Amino acid sequence: MPNFFLDNKDIQFHFNNLNIEDVVKICEDDFHDSKEYDYAPINYEDALENYRKVLEIVGDLSGNFISQRATDVDIEGAVFQDGKVSYAKGTKENLTQLAQADLMGMIFPRKYGGINFPFTIYMMAVEIISRADASLMNIFGLQDIADTIKKFGTEEQRQEFLPKFCTGEYTGAMALTEPDAGSDLQAVKLQAYQDEKGAWFLKGVKRFITNGNGDVLLVLARTEAGTKDGRGLSMFACYGDKTVKVRRIEHKLGIHGSPTCELQFNDTPAQLIGQRKFGLIKYVIDLMFRARMGVSAQALGISQAAYEEALKYAKEREQFGKAIYNIPVVTNMLIDMRVMLESNRTLFYSTSKFVDRKEKVEELIEKYKAEGKSFSEENIKLKHLTKIANLLTPLTKFILSETANKITYDALQIHGGTGYMREFKVERLARDARITNIYEGTSQLQVVAASGGVINDVFAELFIEKENKNFKAGLIKLQNHLKEIRLIYLECLKYVVEKKESSFQDVASKDLVELYSYIYIGYLLLDEAEKDDRKIFIANRYIINALANAKKNAESIKAELFSDILHADKILI
Repeated sequence: MPNFFLDNKDIQFHFNNLNIEDVVKICEDDFHDSKEYDYAPINYEDALENYRKVLEIVGDLSGNFISQRATDVDIEGAVFQDGKVSYAKGTKENLTQLAQADLMGMIFPRKYGGINFPFTIYMMAVEIISRADASLMNIFGLQDIADTIKKFGTEEQRQEFLPKFCTGEYTGAMALTEPDAGSDLQAVKLQAYQDEKGAWFLKGVKRFITNGNGDVLLVLARTEAGTKDGRGLSMFACYGDKTVKVRRIEHKLGIHGSPTCELQFNDTPAQLIGQRKFGLIKYVIDLMFRARMGVSAQALGISQAAYEEALKYAKEREQFGKAIYNIPVVTNMLIDMRVMLESNRTLFYSTSKFVDRKEKVEELIEKYKAEGKSFSEENIKLKHLTKIANLLTPLTKFILSETANKITYDALQIHGGTGYMREFKVERLARDARITNIYEGTSQLQVVAASGGVINDVFAELFIEKENKNFKAGLIKLQNHLKEIRLIYLECLKYVVEKKESSFQDVASKDLVELYSYIYIGYLLLDEAEKDDRKIFIANRYIINALANAKKNAESIKAELFSDILHADKILI
C-alpha cells in the first residue's frame, strides 16, 4: 500500500530538517492555544509530531485513493451542461475524503474550524497531492482564497466564510484574469459599483478562472471611475450565486479534473475586502506569494510522479537482453532527473520557509499593534524577509515549472513509443506539467520579477558567509566551484550595469537569474551534504553541471548573443 509521504526519502529528509521553531511558536501563539484546545500542541516537538501524523494521512489518501482515481478523472474531466459545472466522479470522492480528514482547512486558525498548520507543512501536502493528481491541487490548493479573507477581511467576514472552507462545504476561486487583462492585471475592467445604500455589486467578465464554479469568488475589480492602472482596483468576495453565469469551460491540454471557466458577473452582490484601491498593489501581490508557491508544489509533485514512472518502466522494460535501466544513456537521464528533482525540492522548501517567516512576522506585527507594543525590530526583520521572498518565490516557480516540463519530457522519452499512449500515466503527466510554467505568471514574467533581487545581489552577505565556511574536506572542491560561479555572476552583473541600457539589462536578465540560482541552490545542497552523505552525490552532480552552465550564461551575456533581439523588427518583418 503506497504512502506518498512515507515512501519519499527526500521529502522525509526535508521534514526531519525543517528547523521552523520560530514559525511554529508564532503560529501557536507561543503554544497558548493548547490551553483552549486540547488537541493543540504543547511544544515544538508535539507540533512536529502532529504535522507528521497529518502528512502520513495525506500520503495514504494520495497513494491509495487519489492516484488510483487520477486516470478516470483525466478521462471524464469536469463537465459543463445546462449552465452548470460538475466535477468528475473521482474528484468529488477525493474532496469528500479530504474534507472528512479535516484537511480542507489546513492553514486556518482553530477557532474557525481549521488545524492551524504553517504554510510550509501545507506546501508539503500540496506537493504530495499533486503527485497523485495535479488537477486536484487546483481545488485543494485554493485554501489561499480564504487565507486572503482571513488576512485582510473583517472578523465578521472571517466568521462568514472561513468555517465552511474548513469543512469543505465551500471551494474558492481567484477571479483576476480578463480577456484583455492576463499578465497585465492593471488593465482589469470588471466594474464594481455601489448603490444608494453603499452596497457593492460587480459587473463584467472574467476569463481562464481556475475552479470558477467555486462557491466563493475572490474578485479583482475596478472601483475608481476614470482610472486605468492598478491604483483604481479593489478586492471583493462574492458567492457564485445565480448572478454569476458560467459562460463556458475551457477544453484544455491537461489538468482535466480542474474546471477553467469564463464567468459573467451580472450585478453580483459583493463584499469589499480590506481597503479600496489596494486590490492589486497589496492584496493580489500578497496572494501571488502563495499562488506561485502552490504551482511550484504542483510542478514538484508532477516531477516526482514522472520520475517514479520512468524509473519503474526502465527497470521493467528489457531491450537487447537487459533492462533499459542498465543502458548508460538511459541511466544518465534518470540520474539527471533525480538531481533536478532533489535540487528543486531543496530550493522549494527553503523558499517555503522564508514565505512562512515573512507571513508570521506580519502576524506578529499586527498582534503587537493591537496590544500597543513596539514592533520596530519586527519591522526591520519583515523588510529583510520580504526582499528575500520577492526574489525566491518567482525564482522558484521559474525553475520548478521549467524543470517539471523537462523531467516529464524525459520520462516520456524513457517510455519510448508506449509513453505516447494514453494507457501510460506519463502521457497525462507530460500534459499536466505544461501549464505550470504558464499560469500564475509565465516563466518570462517570473524572470522579470526575480531580476531586481538578482541585480541588487540580495544574498551577498549569505554568499560571503558560505565562501568563508569550513565545509568538510570532501566538499571544498565544490565550494570552490561555487566561488567561481559567484565571480562569473559578479563580472556579468558589472558588464550589464555598466552598459546602462535598460533594454540590454532586460534581455540579459534570464542568464543573470539562472547564474544567481546556481549559487543559492549550490550552497543549500552543500549544507545538506554536511548533514547527510546521500546528498553529496546530488551536490556534486548539480554544482559541476552548474559551473558548466554558468560559463554558457556568461558567454551569452558578454558576447551579446541576444543583441539581435533589440533589432527584432528588422529581422522578423
